[in-house]
Amino acid sequence: MLHIVNGDSVGNKLRKSRINGDILVWREIYSFGPVFPEMDDPELLMRAQHLERTLGIPAEEFMAGSRQQEEQLRGVHQHDDVVLWFEHDLFDQAMLGYLLHQLSKQPLGQTRLHLLCIGEFPGIEPFHGLGQLSVEQLETLEGTWRRIGEEELALGTAIWRAYASQDINDHIAIVQKDTSALPYAHAAFTRHLDRFPSAYNGLGIMEQTALELVRDGVTSPIELFRQTGDQLHELGMGDVEFGYWLRRMLRQPHALLELQGAASLPEPSLEAPLPSSQSSIVITELGHKVLAGEQNWVAFAGIDEWYGGLHLQGPIDWRWDRSKGQLRML
Repeated sequence: MLHIVNGDSVGNKLRKSRINGDILVWREIYSFGPVFPEMDDPELLMRAQHLERTLGIPAEEFMAGSRQQEEQLRGVHQHDDVVLWFEHDLFDQAMLGYLLHQLSKQPLGQTRLHLLCIGEFPGIEPFHGLGQLSVEQLETLEGTWRRIGEEELALGTAIWRAYASQDINDHIAIVQKDTSALPYAHAAFTRHLDRFPSAYNGLGIMEQTALELVRDGVTSPIELFRQTGDQLHELGMGDVEFGYWLRRMLRQPHALLELQGAASLPEPSLEAPLPSSQSSIVITELGHKVLAGEQNWVAFAGIDEWYGGLHLQGPIDWRWDRSKGQLRML
């Protein structure tokens, strides 16, 4: 048996558990940066360079790790059973879509695929993911997985292709189709759409939430990350990704937030993704105006961001209406 898991925390705990089988930790963050329908070497290199520039992930290390795990994935047919361990958020649902897409192209022979995917666990509130569970709690999930059939493989492929598309209408189509075979996909990709610049003030849901929290008195970078993550748990955003968005909001000349008690804005770093705990964050005058809807941030600050396969760059002629869940053309 092979267990494919979404991170080292879960992988390490499974190794200590009574659950038998080999473990493949899938190390990726498809919820951030450019993705493509097929992630071959040219696409992986482009992605690696982006992640190094924005998150501080060494490109060579990323490429080597990606090639290694892809090679291991091509060998799943050597196992009688393969279990995918995932949870409800965008981080995991995008990864699940990718893996189902890849598995759908492979000659699996007699290999049986299974899925364990949860959005809650008794006694854990708020539930962020499998990494919160103890070894003993993970053991209670053994055997609760269900078979993955052609319907799940086809849906995973459709979701991945849409998410990796350069056409925003393909992204919207994910939440307009029946995704009940993968029960958490609808909520996760609805939250994905909420990341787009809003019709109200040009902020995505992450920037909007963080800005509101600072306005209401949250000044610690670590506490801001924690509370933003709690409110937007459907994103599954880690501190490294949050650090990127925070730096973007702190960047002059159109800063929404100001960092006090720090000599300079920190560079992207895996070791210290957030500003020092000795620093504090306050909202700028522009931040107040944007929150009030008096300014549209993306209209004058511009944008150069990837959301799945969608690259928003320069002026864009639409905004996302979160209240109605639809595009609004300018």
